[in-house]
Order: sequence, then structure tokens, then C-alpha cells
Amino acid sequence: MELGSIDMSSFMTDFLKKCGGFAVVDGGFATELERHGANLNDPLWSAKCLVTSPHLVRRVHLDYLDAGANIILTASYQATIQGFEAKGLSTEEAEGLLRKSVEIACEARQIYYDRCTKDSCDHIENGGTSRRPVLVAASVGSYGAYLADGSEYSGDYGDAVTVETLKDFHRRRLQILAQSGADLIAFETIPNKMEAKAYAELLEEEGINIPAWFSFTCKDGVNVVSGDSILECASIADSCKQVVAVGINCTAPRFIHGLILSVRKVTSKPVIIYPNSGETYDAVLKQWVESTGVRDEDFVSYIGKWLDAGASLFGGCCRTTPDTIKAISRVLSNKNTTLKV
Repeated sequence: MELGSIDMSSFMTDFLKKCGGFAVVDGGFATELERHGANLNDPLWSAKCLVTSPHLVRRVHLDYLDAGANIILTASYQATIQGFEAKGLSTEEAEGLLRKSVEIACEARQIYYDRCTKDSCDHIENGGTSRRPVLVAASVGSYGAYLADGSEYSGDYGDAVTVETLKDFHRRRLQILAQSGADLIAFETIPNKMEAKAYAELLEEEGINIPAWFSFTCKDGVNVVSGDSILECASIADSCKQVVAVGINCTAPRFIHGLILSVRKVTSKPVIIYPNSGETYDAVLKQWVESTGVRDEDFVSYIGKWLDAGASLFGGCCRTTPDTIKAISRVLSNKNTTLKV
């Protein structure tokens, strides 16, 4: 398929129309795997389950589909060729696991559709019925995620890492995921403008023929975690023709409203937001530290404000659950019902 056979300019807006104007993204993945019994104390983190327990990966995908997600993200956030090779796998095995992450998500989508009843997932449209639309997004974590030292939450890669370093690191993984059968690529938890620039250049250089989104992780209401301006970062995303949505993930909910307003200043592309629970990640302890946090029922109280600010895709990141996504789906469903009335 050649770039251009998919209309990048309308891909996400067309999908949002099919969803009723707003779409639901899934929630925290690793913490759900742990809840189902997985031990993720490993540099591969959630990607470890692609090797040891793919059935748990499929189960988490299905949990989120049952909760109302329109977009599920693959378990490839921390899946890199370099990371798998460091664990003793061959290059061929590593590439196969990247493809497997997408295959499992697509299988989960098909299982979900196969078992859906008309009442649970079909809706009336133009006098007929159609299934709730679901996309599979191939997750690409940052270079900092591969380092497994928490540097995706600081954006400090040191002076030795350049745009070219990052392009070389991500290139083969991106090539594989773009040809894996996923509907789009999700570049997640981007901590600095250098990595955003590397992604944008790679998408152009490799002629990637499926859409992508860029989502940044931020430390406050105006800057990504590195200190770079969200305005600069979102502008890089806006300038890339393959990017069909721009937004924020793994950021405290209290910062999201201001960040949406900033992103909207530099792009007319749909805005996607999927914050974390509001807790703080301790890179030394390698765990989320208790804080005031945001409970599921509180988390969704922000949705109306985020809608008004201009976001149109909503989900959760670390420490959010299928219950969070179910609550978000309920709010958006009620919003759609109100609009139709």
C-alpha cells in the first residue's frame, strides 16, 4: 500500500464520526497485567508477557473492549529489538514478538466481535445495524522506556543522544509495526521535542503508510517533562502529514485542561488525552508512589471540561483500569445521547 491510499487528513475525523463524535481509548496495561498475576519486574516490563504469557495480554485487551474502548493499544510500548536481544533472543525472534503484539490485539478484537450480541455492541445507523468501531494502535514507547531507568519521565537522555541516534534506534521497530496489520502507530509518552522530531523525520523518510498519533508526557500545564514547551512539541506533530491526532498521556489529570488549550493553539488535528491516575512514578523504586491520586469516579468528572477545551479522544494511562474506561465510555455515551436529542 502506498502512502496516499489512506487519506491521512481525514482518517481520524472519519473514525470519530463513526464513533459518534468522541472515541474511547483503553487504560493502564502493565498494572492490569500485574492484577492478573504477571510479574513485570523486568527491563521488558509489559512486553515480557509477549514471551511468557500472551494469554494475559489478550485478556487485558478483551477487558478494555468489554469496558467500551474504541482503540486498544498493543503490548509493544517497551518491546524493542534491542531489549529482546539483551534478554538473549535473536533478531528474528525479537521482530516476531513485535508482530505478535499486533496479532494478539487483532485477535482480541475479532474475539470481541464474534461474541458480541446485537444489544451489547451494535447500534442503529441509517435504519441498519453496525458494530462499534475498534482500531488497533501499535504502541511505540520512547527511547527512555527502553532504558528502563525512568528517563521517559525526565526526558534527559544526555548529550550523546541525538536525533540521528533516536532514528537509528526506532527505525526497524517502526518498519515492522507499520507492516504488522495495525490500524495506526501510537507514539506514546514522548518526553522531549528531540524525540518528536526523530519520529516525524522517520515517518517521512520511511514513507510510513499508516496513520500515527503523537502523545507527550508533561510535568505541568505548559511543558513536557524535559522542560520543552508543549507548543513546540505539538507543532512538530502538526507539521507531519502522517500524524492524525496530537495529545497528552501519562500526565496528572490536573494539568490536562491547560495542555489541551495549548495543543489547540498550534493544531486543528483531533486531540487525544489519556492521563495517568495522578500518582507519581519513582524510578529508583520502580513503582508508583501513593499520592492523592484520582479515583475512577473522580477521574471522569474531568471529561466534560476536557471536551469543552477541545479534546475528542479519551482514555487512561498508568494505574487506570477497565472501570475507569467504562466510566468514561458511559459519560461520552450520555453526551452523544444528549447531542442527538
